[in-house]
Amino acid sequence: MAGPTDVPVRRPAVAGLFYPDDPAQCRATARAFLDRASHGGTSGSSRCWIGGIVPHAGWICSGAIAAQTIAAVARSESPAQPSAPIDVVVVFGAVHTPLPLERAVLDSFAVWQLPGDAAHVARELRGRIRQASELFGTDDRFHAREHAVEVELPLVREALPQAAVLPVEVPLVEEALEIGRQTAREVMDANLRAVFLASSDLTHYGPAYQFAPAGVGLHGLSWAAGNDRRLLDLVERFDVERVVDEVGEHLNACGGGAIAAMMAACRELGATEARVLRHASSYQTLAEVAPQPPDNAVGYAAVVVG
Repeated sequence: MAGPTDVPVRRPAVAGLFYPDDPAQCRATARAFLDRASHGGTSGSSRCWIGGIVPHAGWICSGAIAAQTIAAVARSESPAQPSAPIDVVVVFGAVHTPLPLERAVLDSFAVWQLPGDAAHVARELRGRIRQASELFGTDDRFHAREHAVEVELPLVREALPQAAVLPVEVPLVEEALEIGRQTAREVMDANLRAVFLASSDLTHYGPAYQFAPAGVGLHGLSWAAGNDRRLLDLVERFDVERVVDEVGEHLNACGGGAIAAMMAACRELGATEARVLRHASSYQTLAEVAPQPPDNAVGYAAVVVG
């Protein structure tokens, strides 16, 4: 029998860079973000939210926005299963690893280590999904250094400590919708209560990103916000089928495949509504703590789906 040292563990890749690596500080910061979001009543509805979009930049930029989605989902209750715990949080992630990828990719880890904590992977569900479809592969190269899933996990652990996690990297491909649908079907077949998150930032604008079609400065950042809004309008209309093409044409998300997969999974479970809780950019969120010139910015949104 394998001992504790034989358990495959994914070590933190961006702790101390994107979020605190000190265990006490990491947990306190995550709890402060979630408490602020909960006390602000950001969901605006008693609807059961089963998914959403979360940004994945450093917490100084987008942690509070990610917490709005996670807090709203965590306090939400299913009418069919009031007070039933959430078993698994599926995190569909943007792909930043510079390798070709045409299908969703799972990891082989049992545990994702966090500062002073750990997120356990829903291995049985992962195995079911992997066996059910050729749209899923396993390749730890896409997970070992990827920050899109990792930065969400301390927030997920603090908000939903009983839930396992399932990291899934999803490229911008038309099959993203079927990836989401098949994930949802396996969740249902396993009789699990799940939450589906899409970890994605929005438009990356400015010379640093080699994308500034409206020039540099406040006018350019205004254009970028409008470019974000094109995608968010599709999301709010629940026009899932157009997400991949929209992102491919207008470059208004780094995780368009993840967003499409999340929405398709939620729709498979009966979701019909998406609501933007907050939309901002790094230029705006850093204004009070580390003001930046209006040259480069990344868009962020907190979105809930149910």
